[in-house]
Amino acid sequence: MTWGNAASAAVRGDIDSRFRLTSLEVCAGAGGLAVGLEQAGFDPVLVLDNRPVACETLRANRPQWDVREIDVLDFDPVDEKQVYDVHLLSGGLPRVKSPAAAGRTRGDDAELSVLKATVDLIYGVQPQAILLENVPDLVRKPDYQLVRKVIAEELRHLGYRFQWRVVNAKDHGVPQSREVGLLVAFKGDLIDRFEWPHSYAGPRRSVGETLRASMGVRGWHDAAKWAAQADTIAPTIVGGSWDRGGADLGPTGAKRKWARIGVDGGTVADQVPDAEFVWDPALGRHGLVPLTVAQVALLQGFDPEWRIAGRKTAQYRQVGNATPPPLARTLGEAIAAALRSAR
Repeated sequence: MTWGNAASAAVRGDIDSRFRLTSLEVCAGAGGLAVGLEQAGFDPVLVLDNRPVACETLRANRPQWDVREIDVLDFDPVDEKQVYDVHLLSGGLPRVKSPAAAGRTRGDDAELSVLKATVDLIYGVQPQAILLENVPDLVRKPDYQLVRKVIAEELRHLGYRFQWRVVNAKDHGVPQSREVGLLVAFKGDLIDRFEWPHSYAGPRRSVGETLRASMGVRGWHDAAKWAAQADTIAPTIVGGSWDRGGADLGPTGAKRKWARIGVDGGTVADQVPDAEFVWDPALGRHGLVPLTVAQVALLQGFDPEWRIAGRKTAQYRQVGNATPPPLARTLGEAIAAALRSAR
């Protein structure tokens, strides 16, 4: 049995098969949202993404899933009747720009088109619930008011009630400050049974605690010392654009935050430090330790066994743009509770 099958079986064993729910996942990426929802009791009947490398990642970890390489704009549910009436339609959609910002940069407005196509998909699929993740600005900024209005009108027309909310992943078991914008909707009055998950009240796991073991695997003598001073959660990990640039941990402000805990945010390493590495922040970037893709994945809340396909930059893009699985699980559990209460 492959690791993916074994892990899936273990997850399924936590929830009686009689209480498993179905989902359709769009824009699945590296699978952060899908695997978190799986842990919450949802089994996808179909998983969609338009990037070959993302589909390779999904198949490597969950060979039993039906993964399709297709753009949501081109997907027609009439050819895939297994998606009809699924319990949940979910997706971590590309970061939507406000209409004004999109107009200043390019005319095709691809991300907004994906959002509209996903909302249009609701008509054909008729899911009992919907979970869409995007930028916090989509939820709370006036620049997006027209976008929210169009979505609201379509959902009401189709018989759904909904709520918008901004949630920080740090409050749900992720060692990173990461705000996400969420839309949760239910058909009919099911939303009256839904409660947003409560924030975790206990101590938060720091960057040092999360990465200490991995930092020392090649004999770096200062791994424990570095971990002890990296006693805070990570700043927001920025996946960056697929269209340009290499892998780094974010814009200038984010790099300064990383530097305060001894991390070089200007690059992503191929390997963790070896025994010869000299950690000395006074030396500038040369004295800071870079993180690997696998370490960034840990800070996103991925299981260490989750394999990411592709070369380094493609791996980093997948991880950095993912929905953290622990956050997805808590959201999925709240949605599943509302759905099951109506059975």
